[in-house]
Amino acid sequence: MLSCDTLIRNAQVLDGSGAAPQLADVALCGDRICAIAPSLECRAGETVDAAGLALAPGFIDAHTHDDIAVLQNPAMLPKLSQGVTTVIVGNCGISASPVTLRGEPPDPMNLLGSAEVFRYPTFSAYIHAIQSAQPAVNVGALIGHTALRNNQMDRLDRAATASEVAAMRRQLKQALEGGALGLSTGLAYLSAIAANTEEVVALAQPLASAGAVYATHIRSESETILDAMREAFEIGQLNHTPVIVSHLKCAGIANWGRGSEVLQSLEMARQSQSAGCDCYPYAAGSSTLDLRQVDERVRITITWSAPHPEIAGQSLAEIAAAWNLNQLDAAQRLRPAGAIYYSIAEDDMRRILSHPATMIGSDGLPNDPRPHPRLWGTFPRVLGYYSRDQKLFSLAEAVRKMTGMPAQRFGLAERGLVRQGYAADLVLFNPDTILDTATFTHPVCPAQGIAAVWVNGVLSYTSQGATKKRAGRFLPRGNTAWVQ
Repeated sequence: MLSCDTLIRNAQVLDGSGAAPQLADVALCGDRICAIAPSLECRAGETVDAAGLALAPGFIDAHTHDDIAVLQNPAMLPKLSQGVTTVIVGNCGISASPVTLRGEPPDPMNLLGSAEVFRYPTFSAYIHAIQSAQPAVNVGALIGHTALRNNQMDRLDRAATASEVAAMRRQLKQALEGGALGLSTGLAYLSAIAANTEEVVALAQPLASAGAVYATHIRSESETILDAMREAFEIGQLNHTPVIVSHLKCAGIANWGRGSEVLQSLEMARQSQSAGCDCYPYAAGSSTLDLRQVDERVRITITWSAPHPEIAGQSLAEIAAAWNLNQLDAAQRLRPAGAIYYSIAEDDMRRILSHPATMIGSDGLPNDPRPHPRLWGTFPRVLGYYSRDQKLFSLAEAVRKMTGMPAQRFGLAERGLVRQGYAADLVLFNPDTILDTATFTHPVCPAQGIAAVWVNGVLSYTSQGATKKRAGRFLPRGNTAWVQ
C-alpha cells in the first residue's frame, strides 16, 4: 500500500490544462504529487475530505510587484489567502535586482520602496535573500529594463549609448544564467520612455538562447496603443523571443471600445510568433501619480502622497476643490504620490480577460498603504464573479489562465498542473462560494471560499487563516516550449 504525507479525497480536480474537472483522490509525498486516481488506498499522515470542493494547481500570479514584499512580509497573506502559490516579480521594467542606486529610486521603482530596500546589486544576492527569508509563496523573477538603465546611465531622459547597452546586457545575461525568467520593460514611464526600440532590441539579444521571455508594459496604452503593440512584437520577432504584453488594456475615455481592435493586433502577431498577455479583472488601474494621466473626466483616487500623507483615500477632484486649484496643479503639488485611475471600460476589460491568450495577473502594489483591491481579490474575483456568476468562461478555463498557461509561458518546470511527479502546489476551494471581498473602500480583505493551500506539499493556509508554515522557494527558469 502507498504511504503518503497527505491524501486529498473526493476532489473535483481541475488539472490546469483547461480540461473538465474529474473526481479523484490526490496523494502528496514530500513536496510532490505522488499519485492521482479515482480512488487511492494510502497510509496517510493526514487525510482531507474534499467532497464538494475543487482542487486546482496553486495559482500563479503572472504580474506582481512583490519583489520586496516577499522579503519584508514573507507570510504573503494578500496572495496566499487567494490561493496564489507563486508570484512573478520584476514586472514593468522595475525589479529589486540587480540594482545599485545613487540616490532615491526613480519613478516608478519607488513603487517597490525607498532607497534602503534596494540592497541587491546582483541577481544572486536577491536569490540568496529569498532563500533566507523563505516566503510562503514561490518566486520567479524578471529583470527590469529601468533597473538596468538606472545602474548604467547618468540620467534616464535619453537613449542609452552602445556601451551602456552592452553593460546592461552583461547584467541581464548574468541574471539569466542565474535563472531569471526574462526581461521586462516599462516603456510608458518617464524613466524609460526615452529608450528607443533599438536600445531594447539590443538589450534583449540574450533572451532567445536562454529560452527566456520579453514582458512589456508597452509604450502607450491609450491613443497610440497599436503602434506600441507593434513595437513590442517587433522586439520579440527580431530576437526570436516570446512576448507578454503586461496588463493589456485600453486606457482613457477616448479609447473605450477599442478592445476588439487591440485583440486583433494580438491575434495577428500570434500567427507568426509567440505572443500573449496578462490582465487584471477590474476597470481601474493603479500606479504612481502621472501628470500625463490626469483627466478631469476620469475619477482619480490618491492612495499616498509623500508631501501630503493626510489626503490618502481622497479623490483628486476633492483635493483640487479644497485647494482651489485645477486637478493638474493639485496633482503636481501631491507628487510623488500613488493613484487609482478609473480609466478602463468594463466591456473592454471583459473582452481582454476572456481571450484565450490572456493570463491572470494582479498587478497589485503591496507597498501602497491604501492598495487597489486587486492586491487581495484578483483570483477569487475571476473564479467567482467573472467565471461562475458572469459566465465569461468556464471554471476550467479560468483555472488554466492562472496555472497551466503561466507555468508554461514562464518556463516553471513541473508546476501549474495537477500531475503525478509535479510540485505539490495546490489550492482547494469551494466553487459555489469563492469570491473576492476586497473593495476600493475596504481593500485589505481576504477572499471567501478558500479551504486550503499547499505550497511545495506544506499546508500553508486554511479557511482559518495562515498556518505560519512557509515553504516557498526561488523558481529558476526551466526548459519549456511555448504553446500558442
